[in-house]
Amino acid sequence: MGRGRAKAAVLGALALLGLAGAGCGAQSHTNDPRPQVALQVSVTINSGHVLVQPREIAVDGARTQQIPQNQNHAQPPIGTDAAATVKLIASNQTDNEARLELIGPSSATSEPIPARSPGTLQADLKTGTYTVAVQGVPGARPGKLVVGRYRASSENDVLLP
Repeated sequence: MGRGRAKAAVLGALALLGLAGAGCGAQSHTNDPRPQVALQVSVTINSGHVLVQPREIAVDGARTQQIPQNQNHAQPPIGTDAAATVKLIASNQTDNEARLELIGPSSATSEPIPARSPGTLQADLKTGTYTVAVQGVPGARPGKLVVGRYRASSENDVLLP
């Protein structure tokens, strides 16, 4: 009986040692910054021109849009040439159907925006200067949008999907 208990104790100790070893995780964890929340830009389309506000986004020192509980807290800056997700919210104030067109280091075109209606265009834009033109409205001068290198991590923004 003494041998059986000793054998059981040794097996139990080995089982516990195996469980303890299996429970240990990796010794190094990569903490890549979370992507920035999409930046929003307002675009007004009228018969004479395309108005873009703000004209510069993701520029060093620019205050980023944050959810309310974090609006007064600094965000970790990320200097990168990776694309920034930008959502253009357009108001077509003309009597013509129009399409927004981004021309620059990256390019994108929106779905048709009906006359006197809103529309959106979301794109991943690389750092650089963009022309925001409109198709379908003759004589409308294009606007300009500058996308900088600054990206704010969303790691401090809770309640994001």
